[in-house]
Amino acid sequence: MNISNRDTTQINEAIRDREVRVISADGEQLGIMSAKEALQIAQEKDLDLVKVAPQAKPPVCKIMDYGKYRFEQTKREKEARKNQRVIDIKEVRLSLKIDKHDFETKANQAIKFLKAGDKVKVSIRFRGREMAHPENGRVIMDRFAEYCSEYSSVEKPAKLEGRQMLMFLAAKSSKPANQPKKKKQPKPQAEAPAADAKPETTDEAAAPNE
Repeated sequence: MNISNRDTTQINEAIRDREVRVISADGEQLGIMSAKEALQIAQEKDLDLVKVAPQAKPPVCKIMDYGKYRFEQTKREKEARKNQRVIDIKEVRLSLKIDKHDFETKANQAIKFLKAGDKVKVSIRFRGREMAHPENGRVIMDRFAEYCSEYSSVEKPAKLEGRQMLMFLAAKSSKPANQPKKKKQPKPQAEAPAADAKPETTDEAAAPNE
């Protein structure tokens, strides 16, 4: 059987231990025997002998269709990678002199990234004399974080690094869909007497006049 060179699993003739513990294809314990005997049993069933626990004493080998096993394992790994989402870090650059329109445009762009599950690095570069007032940058960063607060949380608060102030926003985990409220069941009302029902009379009323 041709197995990729990257596969270091020992199978069939590559297993040369004096004794191995053998498990059948059905999971049955076949006991301890020589590797040669175990391989013979596997070959009689047209299957492979695979060392599954090389660190055990003695090593554990299982009889199986190794080609099928590897195919299914590779398929599972591909599915796992397919379902994994790589989180990107998107950058949004602001300035101390940013106007309201540009600020909202940048913030809405950040919200778009956050909705997609990405992180956002918000940066402000200080130029010339702007370095004398870093608090102005924090005011803008706080406004930005507040604008995006419905969709994000501040992962790293605004911090001055060199001539740049950086802040990192992370997407909030998706909230479970609102469950529909249960309608209150109306309280049972006493049934109205039928229109043709006669009122009940007491024994006194029913008695004839003497």
